[in-house]
Amino acid sequence: MSLAERLRRRFTRPPEPVRAVVQASADPDERVLAWGALVRDEGWLVATSRGLRRVPADLALPDAGEVGVLPWHEVGSARWTATADGGGRFEVTPLTEVEPGVQARLPVQRHALTDAGDLPAVVRRRVDQTVVASRRTPLPGRGGVVLVARRVPGQAAREWSVVFDDDADRLDPGAREVARQKLAEAVAADQVG
Repeated sequence: MSLAERLRRRFTRPPEPVRAVVQASADPDERVLAWGALVRDEGWLVATSRGLRRVPADLALPDAGEVGVLPWHEVGSARWTATADGGGRFEVTPLTEVEPGVQARLPVQRHALTDAGDLPAVVRRRVDQTVVASRRTPLPGRGGVVLVARRVPGQAAREWSVVFDDDADRLDPGAREVARQKLAEAVAADQVG
């Protein structure tokens, strides 16, 4: 993207449906950081101060508050693959808490964009800013877990969680116990350090 294109994009206002969704948000301080146009005029993928939103093009403005947000601290990964024409594809893996301290990966959300603008850089920066510490630990026998400490808006303390490589391991009582021990060790080390 040329410098002139970046400047034009920086001072361009988001499309009206995008602005309406953010204005209808429960958070009066939420603001649009970047957006990209989805293929086939399906709408926009929008990075806001709260998280990632998919705003459909055919959204009736009175229903703008119905567009959900994936908070940044619930994004497990966001992989961007660019194309030569300025577009590309995002593959976003959301996380959900299945029990205290344990998160599971939800199905990957795929977003194809014709024009990504600054969206890839903003998404990467926002996701990276939530992660304070991350380490992968093997489980006995097979598989492993990722121990992650994240910044969560409105919380002073870091939130530690464990994400299993495989849901089958998460359901195994032995693997769960080992993961709990490793998580407790990581939290204790974090509190001392």
